[in-house]
Amino acid sequence: MGKGLSLWFACSSILLLTVASIMISYNIWLALLLGFLCVMNIGWGFMLKARLRRQQEAKQEIL
Repeated sequence: MGKGLSLWFACSSILLLTVASIMISYNIWLALLLGFLCVMNIGWGFMLKARLRRQQEAKQEIL
């Protein structure tokens, strides 16, 4: 995974968790939703990283 894409997933996760922590004071359900979205965002990043790594390994095996 490139540095730009890694930075995107890191910053978007931090932003989601920050907003979720602020929402705890206002609406717990929205805070839980944002927390869930953050976990899904982190998971999506890991899945994308694994997929890109497998594609890279497949290209190296062909050569």
